[in-house]
Amino acid sequence: MRYKVLITGAAGYLGSILCEHLLNAGYLVTAVDSLIYGEQNLNHLCANPDFDFIRGDARDEALLKPLLKNADIIIPLAAIVGAPACDLDPYVATSTNRDAISLLCRLRSKDQLIVYPTTNSGYGTKTGDVFCTEESSLDPISLYGRTKVEAEEIVLAAGNSITLRLATVFGMSPRPRLDLLVNHFTYAAFFDGYLVIFEKDFKRNYVHIRDVADCFIHCIRNPAGMIGRPFNVGLDSANLSKEELALKIKEHLPKFYLHFSEVGSDPDKRNYVVSNQRLREAGFEAKRSLDDGIRELVKGYRLLGRMPGKNI
Repeated sequence: MRYKVLITGAAGYLGSILCEHLLNAGYLVTAVDSLIYGEQNLNHLCANPDFDFIRGDARDEALLKPLLKNADIIIPLAAIVGAPACDLDPYVATSTNRDAISLLCRLRSKDQLIVYPTTNSGYGTKTGDVFCTEESSLDPISLYGRTKVEAEEIVLAAGNSITLRLATVFGMSPRPRLDLLVNHFTYAAFFDGYLVIFEKDFKRNYVHIRDVADCFIHCIRNPAGMIGRPFNVGLDSANLSKEELALKIKEHLPKFYLHFSEVGSDPDKRNYVVSNQRLREAGFEAKRSLDDGIRELVKGYRLLGRMPGKNI
């Protein structure tokens, strides 16, 4: 049997990579996206007979009902991503990030597996000294974090579901994002040659975008023991402070000038170290290193050139 996978938000940063990985793994993929940014990120997949695309809004019940009838697996990626973007329009953020997930859970059959990506930013402001596990308390500090935490609760309560708490993702994609820390720092090193960093000791965990895509496939293939549980998805060797990350990038771009400012603060106050042990025990481990990602990003920025905005 060849599983049919329905992905909402499929033309985004992660979706455009995930569609490719799923097709390569032999799945039938139906991609849904409203293309609000005018994306053309899935054009290269249109020749594949196992791929289909539907233009539409993930909040549209009339659109989703017939599509869900043909799906074995549901991957809801459609979201307003990041704290600044959510703060620009709280209604759209809430209706997309939380309410659309509630709609999917109401419409789908209990036989359909949902694999839902949320964010480990739900752990909020921690000390940076203690590992956050899936049993750690959730204390999101932004509207983005709150909507994703609430959506995760809805998905897990719905049954036959797995949630993935993603670390800060890095790497190239047909739809680049420069608001992600590794991508942003590497862009600044490559094009500007300098960066001012506030609160240099704040720590985060990181993971390559293609490891995330592979993790979705692992969940689909190995649901036993994973259903009903959240999993942190990150690279164990990449629990790094912002200073450590910047110095890692400087190894690849030695002319990168760094200024660690004692004045000012970063509006994103997340500071935590994350344990990925539960996912490793479930049989999956991220394998692509930060060095791999930085080299990839440098090549990508040579291709793309300087872009007009950093949050794209």
